[in-house]
Amino acid sequence: MTQHKPWDRIKVTRIFLLLLLDILLINLSSFLALFTRMELDLTALLESGFLDSIYRYALMDTVCTILIFWFFRLYNSLWAYAGTNELTRIAAASIVAAAVKYVGMHLLALPTPKSFPVLNCMFLMAFVGCSRLAYRYFRDILHRSRKSGAQKRTMLIGAGDAGAIALLEFQNSQHSSNQVVCIIDDASRKRGQLLRGVPIVGGRESILAAAEKYRIQEIVLAIPSASSRQQRAILSICQKTKCTLRTLPAIYQLANGEVSIQKIRNVEIEDLLSRDSVQVDLAGIGKHVAGKTILVTGGGGSIGSELCRQLATFGPAQLILFDIYENNAYDIQQELRRTYPNLNLTVLIGSVRDRERLEDLFARYHPDLIYHAAAHKHVPLMEDSPCEAVKNNIFGTLNVAEMADRYRASRFLLISSDKAVNPTNVMGATKRVCEMIIQMMDGRSKTEYVAVRFGNVLGSNGSVIPLFKKQIAAGGPVTVTDPQIIRYFMTIPEAVSLVLQAGVYAKGGEIFFLDMGDPVRIDDLARNMIRLSGFEPDVDIPIVYTGLRPGEKLFEELLLSGEGMRKTQNDLIYIVKDQPFDGEKLEAQLQSLYQAAVQGRDVRDLLAQIVPEYRVPVHT
Repeated sequence: MTQHKPWDRIKVTRIFLLLLLDILLINLSSFLALFTRMELDLTALLESGFLDSIYRYALMDTVCTILIFWFFRLYNSLWAYAGTNELTRIAAASIVAAAVKYVGMHLLALPTPKSFPVLNCMFLMAFVGCSRLAYRYFRDILHRSRKSGAQKRTMLIGAGDAGAIALLEFQNSQHSSNQVVCIIDDASRKRGQLLRGVPIVGGRESILAAAEKYRIQEIVLAIPSASSRQQRAILSICQKTKCTLRTLPAIYQLANGEVSIQKIRNVEIEDLLSRDSVQVDLAGIGKHVAGKTILVTGGGGSIGSELCRQLATFGPAQLILFDIYENNAYDIQQELRRTYPNLNLTVLIGSVRDRERLEDLFARYHPDLIYHAAAHKHVPLMEDSPCEAVKNNIFGTLNVAEMADRYRASRFLLISSDKAVNPTNVMGATKRVCEMIIQMMDGRSKTEYVAVRFGNVLGSNGSVIPLFKKQIAAGGPVTVTDPQIIRYFMTIPEAVSLVLQAGVYAKGGEIFFLDMGDPVRIDDLARNMIRLSGFEPDVDIPIVYTGLRPGEKLFEELLLSGEGMRKTQNDLIYIVKDQPFDGEKLEAQLQSLYQAAVQGRDVRDLLAQIVPEYRVPVHT
């Protein structure tokens, strides 16, 4: 026996009540149309005999009109959200119903005034339309009265499509605790107008004054179509209000109908730093990686895991994730299995230092493409453990690169760093040696070897942003090494997208570097993060300057002196012009460096011999 669900009963009840209401309105419309035609003279109406015509046709009229309304789906709409589309269907249904009535009464020779069909149509349209809108109106009043308790007074920035959708959901959703009391929009033609009863009080110059006047607690940025530069400018103003800042998703989600208050998120530091969206050739990347066996070393790390996420979308024949840290590997394994259940995923634990482990991996799986992201990257820690940096970064890279050659992989891509340019630390020097290794290998092998060099990525393991978040959560202080220190930043997804794009452009031997945009002062970054957390820098949360750490620069560079660059098809990707070096000499130097690292001797002077730009710091 079929058991009806509660919402089924609610739907049937709603339709039944609408039918009863429409039966009443259909007949009332006919009467009032005649009454109006007779100039509101009831006596004249009764003497005309027209009422008899209406009475005789009432049943057929009611049935036909209900069927027409059903055809126009007037009983399937959610009238709580009735809008232009629903009113248009009411108008069309009313016109068709009046026309059918006129034809039917004419065929039955039932006399009526010539103006009756027009008046009847107007009354029917007005009554049915008003009945639906009245339901929406009283529902809104009831809903707002229920929500009038503890609501956040909210400012909405943006009175466009996204803002209108967000406002509608704020007003109607049972899950929203926001009461939108004012709207900001830069379009001068909209100022002074109302959007669903909420005033548009001005442009961005009015944010601070409106926040104070309307006692705003939360600001929602609802202009996903604006450029990152425009959004940052607005958010920088909003920060001064000390209100909670939230934002809508990207414009593509609006186009897909995905904008909702459930997707509104808190403004993060990335929103203040990021640039306009990175554009890549998805079709070209897909053609390059689809159907290939792909190995990602360091696949559990910040860059490696994002590489796996993005590669998975293109349908590789097999994706092999290789990492020494089992916890990281497990986390990304579970995520990929949930997100891509059909992905042929293999997760292996091991070290790039272990040649036997690598030999077994390559002999078993024969990867076509290798993305080498495994590395020690923490600058101060590598200053204290230089031999480990050399063994892992340099000789781990050499091991994987030689296996790629031995098992005839088509391409090997090294994830490098801007710290490889004029390095002042061990980590940067090892990365520069890695770049030299892949250029040496490219000249000897049929495998294409390339490197991609870029700066800091937001939120990566060991970066300043996770550190600052922990320090703010603990009540401070927030530690900045130097008030003048600057860094280039890019989001992890952006950086990885460009890495994949560079891999498509590669022909072998290139060192690509990414345009990282404008540099960011770390001091400004810390202050913005404190403000986003609802505190005032140096008042609620102190900032302490600790001095530059061992091996740390005030600023990073992306090009060596005299390297030069040339453009690619992508405005954010450049190729470093080749700097010749002696491959045989490099091999001999690597042998000496390996012996020193294994024996635990100081490797800095040997690194400086390989990388002349590296200046060995004086250690006391």
